[in-house]
This record gives sequence, C-alpha cells and structure tokens, in this order.
Amino acid sequence: MAGTINKVILIGNLGDAVKMHYFDDKNCIGRFPIATSETYTNKQTGEKITNTDWHNIVVKNGLAKVCEKYLTKGDKIYIEGKLKNRQWEQDGIKRYATEVHVNEMTMLSTKKTSDNTTNPVQNNQSSVATPKTVAKEEDDDDDLPF
Repeated sequence: MAGTINKVILIGNLGDAVKMHYFDDKNCIGRFPIATSETYTNKQTGEKITNTDWHNIVVKNGLAKVCEKYLTKGDKIYIEGKLKNRQWEQDGIKRYATEVHVNEMTMLSTKKTSDNTTNPVQNNQSSVATPKTVAKEEDDDDDLPF
C-alpha cells in the first residue's frame, strides 16, 4: 500500500453551539467542540469511571451552514474527517491546536418538536433515531470519474 492515511471517525455530543465565521459571500467556517466518553468499572474498587475527551471540530461552507441551522448543544453526531494541526502566537506565546476537519456528518439525535419534547412517532420506534446523513463536503481536487 502506497501513501498514508489521515482519517478520523467520531461519535459524540456537542459541547457548545456552532460558532460561525463568515469570510465573503461564499465561504464560511463553523467550529464547535464534541465530547466522546469511555466508561468502565474499576475491578479493584467496583467504581464506575468515565473518561471524556474533547475534540475541536471544523466544518466549512455548506456543511457549516447545515450545522449552524440544525445542531444544538448536547446533540449526538457522527463525523468523518481528517486531523489538522495549527499554531499561532498570542502575547508572545506559541499556541497549538489539533482540529478535526469534517467532510461528512450524520445527525444521530432524535428530532425535537417546537415544545421541546421528543416526537412521539420517533419515540415509539426506539430511543435512538434513524441516522440521517445531512451533508458531505466534496474535495474539489478529485478528478475521478466515479
């Protein structure tokens, strides 16, 4: 196998609302954190322990607008993307951040009605809504015909 792979798949919950930055008529970026958790039981104490990791998520253009419109804090989502590292200087101190740049996202939370209660039709099926892929960001530099 030639080359390398930079691919991230996460399922987590939004930790905050989507923060949008608009650059011109066409381009925008949305940023938000998601939390992924792992729970296990300590064999020696019997105590249930939960470890939570936070991930900085970046979405661009059309996908960012979809996220801004439909996602709220606490929503569960599935994302695919790639890791990007960036650095900047602030007050003479070098800062670093690792971000997940998303190219595909699926909303996993149940749809809420206007009075903030779960839709009874979805509630009768199960507590987990059928996942719905809402957008996929296409790479412009891909010339494959399929």
